[in-house]
Amino acid sequence: MKVIPAIDLLDGKVVRLHKGDYDEATIYNDNPVEEARKFKEAGFDHIHIVDLNGAKEGKFVNLEHVKEIIDTLDISVQTGGGIRSYEDAQMLLDKGISNIICSSMAVKSPAEWLRVLDNYGQRAILGMDLKDGKVAYGGWLETLDQSLKDFLQPMIDRGLSTVLSTDISKDGTLEGPNIELYRKLSTQFPVLHFIASGGVANANDLKLLAEQNQYGVVIGRAYYEGKLSLDEMQRYHSE
Repeated sequence: MKVIPAIDLLDGKVVRLHKGDYDEATIYNDNPVEEARKFKEAGFDHIHIVDLNGAKEGKFVNLEHVKEIIDTLDISVQTGGGIRSYEDAQMLLDKGISNIICSSMAVKSPAEWLRVLDNYGQRAILGMDLKDGKVAYGGWLETLDQSLKDFLQPMIDRGLSTVLSTDISKDGTLEGPNIELYRKLSTQFPVLHFIASGGVANANDLKLLAEQNQYGVVIGRAYYEGKLSLDEMQRYHSE
């Protein structure tokens, strides 16, 4: 299982939001490079970065900080937030980002997103936020009246391989991941790799995910609040 440490950037600082609320942002580090260095030194060569300014403003804002992390530490990064068009995706990938994560584009500009998949394949990760089993978008305020199969199949047909799936009800809560959700997703869509996001609180949560052969998991708040150590994260990590 790939354990992927997360850095959420807001105004160039490392923060975490609670259930996506910008008014509930906790600052953990003013220096994102130093935060990423801890992960690198612990043996993680790939990290997850979200541009929270970008997600809010509709354009990628924190690129200089992401580039500094990549260039300083020689680490690979998957990133999302504010990627709204094919040109946005192309720009980030050309700047040395390993993988881009798109969610709003897949819902609001599906033709653009399919073009990204056509040209960048495995470097393009779908960010799929789920609310009561439905795809949520627009700041999690709206949901698609469409089955997951109808939503995902056109993307699978165009080469989608990896989905970062967040159960909104679990995001930032430390209440444990929705194990059953990820089991169902993997069973229903065996050709896809699912990265779990949201709710992981301790090493036992990682153990449960690993036991069901979860492809990957993003770790954020549990680490920053001392619920999970880097050693514990590394114990369940494999490339």
